[in-house]
Amino acid sequence: MNENEKTIDIVITWVDGNDPDFIRRKNEYLKDRDTDIRDERYRDSGSLKYLLRGIENYAPWVRKVHLVTEGHLPKWLNTGYEKLNVVKHEDFMPAETLPTFNSNAIEMYLHKIPDLSERFIYFNDDMLIIKEVKESDFFVGNKPKDMLALQPVVANPVNPVMSNIFLNNAIVISRHFDKEENIKKNKSKYYHVGYPLKYFIYNFLENAFPLYTSFYTVHGPAPFLKSTFEEVWKKEHDTLYATANNHVRSKDDVSQYLFREWEKQKGNFIPVNLHKDFAYFEIGDDNRKLISCIKGKKKKMICINDTSNDADFDKAVREINEALDKDLPGKSRYEINE
Repeated sequence: MNENEKTIDIVITWVDGNDPDFIRRKNEYLKDRDTDIRDERYRDSGSLKYLLRGIENYAPWVRKVHLVTEGHLPKWLNTGYEKLNVVKHEDFMPAETLPTFNSNAIEMYLHKIPDLSERFIYFNDDMLIIKEVKESDFFVGNKPKDMLALQPVVANPVNPVMSNIFLNNAIVISRHFDKEENIKKNKSKYYHVGYPLKYFIYNFLENAFPLYTSFYTVHGPAPFLKSTFEEVWKKEHDTLYATANNHVRSKDDVSQYLFREWEKQKGNFIPVNLHKDFAYFEIGDDNRKLISCIKGKKKKMICINDTSNDADFDKAVREINEALDKDLPGKSRYEINE
């Protein structure tokens, strides 16, 4: 094992959805296209600063943080910090795929990020570390820690694009793995003793269906192997390249969950109950449970997902960031020290 395989990096994708120039270009490019262009796909809550503070305070063992951006950067970012690698889309994505306003397209090429370690953890900027984490929370050797659960695709009329993407992922998996054989081969990983009860029920009921329906994937920090991306690209080049060439999110896309489920179908992972250390929240008008989780450090990691235009977004962000400021009050070395 070389040095690059012994270390763990973090990859973060970030977009300044509040930048007027970005908004203008996005709206012009997406005009008259049938795609998901909701504001919450792009608007910025200021969470990146707290994610970087959490990495420095609670995950000091991380070798390098790769910040993926179209080109714009927050004014407070210390781009000279040695552990930070700012990566523009053009640095690792083919020219013909740019410009892109599709996170799925960007994620197809994460393994091409210069100087990326074999083992890495993928964060969206709304996923935060609020308590000490260890390397062993994500990997045991070269095996990611994850949870394997089958679940039918949910027909979501509010967000039908995502329903299609989940089904697309399952179709790709079905071309390379046999469901019934896989369950027999990896029974202890489908029915791991530590899983939440409902996932035992999901997996048990799925025995009634001979073909894959879809998968339950936790919407949180994702441990990946760079070599898994390379393997899937070799076997499904045309599928991945088609997604990469969708400049906006499309119902024909696959997503980064495909790589995660591929690793699990191979059995190359350590089964754990991810919900023990992670909690998912959606920004709303009542954020008391989320704020209580931050203040009480009830979990190691959280996701604060922006899913709705109905809530008072600015008010919610003020309340949440006030709690984060109290938990992580000092600037990190990722920030300019002025």
